[in-house]
Amino acid sequence: MALGPRLDLRQTQSLVMTPQLQQAIRLLALSNLELESFIADAVADNPLVDLVNGEGERAAPAESSEIVEAVPEGQGDGEAALDISGEMLDRDFDTGSSRSSGSGGAGEDMPDIGERASGDETLAEYLHAQLGAAGGTEAEQFIARQIIDQLDEAGYLTLDLAEIADLLGIPMRLAEAGLALVQSLDPTGVGARSLSECLALQAKEADRYDPCMQALIANLDLLARGNFAQLKRMCRVDDEDLTDMIAELRSYDPKPGCRIGGDAAPPVVPDVFVKPDRTGGWAIALNRDTLPKLVIDRQYYATLKAGCGKDKSSGGWLGEKLADANWLVKALDQRQKTILKVSKEIVRRQEGFFRRGVSALVPLTLRDVAEAVEMHESTISRVTSNKFLNCGRGTFELKYFFSSGVASDGGEGAASAEAVKAAIKALIDDEKPDAILSDDTLVDLLKAKGYTLARRTVAKYREAIGLGSSVQRRRQKKLQGVR
Repeated sequence: MALGPRLDLRQTQSLVMTPQLQQAIRLLALSNLELESFIADAVADNPLVDLVNGEGERAAPAESSEIVEAVPEGQGDGEAALDISGEMLDRDFDTGSSRSSGSGGAGEDMPDIGERASGDETLAEYLHAQLGAAGGTEAEQFIARQIIDQLDEAGYLTLDLAEIADLLGIPMRLAEAGLALVQSLDPTGVGARSLSECLALQAKEADRYDPCMQALIANLDLLARGNFAQLKRMCRVDDEDLTDMIAELRSYDPKPGCRIGGDAAPPVVPDVFVKPDRTGGWAIALNRDTLPKLVIDRQYYATLKAGCGKDKSSGGWLGEKLADANWLVKALDQRQKTILKVSKEIVRRQEGFFRRGVSALVPLTLRDVAEAVEMHESTISRVTSNKFLNCGRGTFELKYFFSSGVASDGGEGAASAEAVKAAIKALIDDEKPDAILSDDTLVDLLKAKGYTLARRTVAKYREAIGLGSSVQRRRQKKLQGVR
């Protein structure tokens, strides 16, 4: 067979994401604010598209316009809902079944999203309120208050202690006593002058500050470089002990002050409203105030088309703008119907939550909803990202309703992780100052309620809802009792 150059023609088939499909996928994942910004850019870029104002007035005559509005309550289940085939997905997008961590609790069981991060109390105010019961002499408390006023938002003392002593005209011994008083306050780690000191304070609080941990904290630079061999020699531990120490270190908060105060959280505008109807079911509707109302001015298009005459380039550009406008209208309509369709299925699956609260949440994954509505998991993930649902129990992100299951008397995965967290919170809220519940005790109490969990799982859930260890809670309740 002779070897030589030649030309061949081959036909192949492949799935390609068109620019229009990419735009539809992006629209599906946008929040209300992001969608508003996107629409504003589209209106500025396309002369054939305009927004209807709040009073319903249009930028073009009614007989030549098309409008995108909210989907009626009875719609949203047809083929117009947007779905993306699994073969055409960008694989770096999250398609997992775990819930996001940015959701709040529910109704009377847990605070809703509007009650979190209120920012009413600053870190300095929170610390000043504890000083009265923290002990120390009047002089030490006075110095401590001056130090508190010098802390940054993360809780660190950025001003040199010797400079504070010089400004107050006191010996270094008193300045150190005042700093020690500040460092005894909650949250543990405030008043630290470095990351090492912050971690050391938290290790002492957890009763883990032995010589090995002390050596590890003193050599954080080696840990950052991944020099584990040298760390093992310096700490005099083996691989297993070093791994446990590093895991313990990672559980500490490097910025304890950030847990207190801060700016108020921005208000959340719900995308979906859920209310009980007269038949005992649920009325589910999109928030019409958040839906863009677009106008395609076909009369203006006809005028421009006539002005182009035989200019093919201008006519082609105008045709592209009309096609873009039509696709944008279609994509927005699909987005709305898809959100409504997925929301209906979530409400159906989690009806117990809407009737009885977070304790009635059941395990739910993206795959469960995707199979029910005959869509891909990635579509469900995009629909539920940055979308919020308002009901009688508050406002919640749609991701909140997706939760892994834990073992219970009802069988494996019979209880939602959120229901277990609510049970843990209820037990801790009811504990008495002289009978603080340890994690082992919580395991026994939860088992009596039908939840079978390991102690480390209870500790993980307790920390996830922002509740401290038994030592931290005992100190906090002692301070509250004194006040």
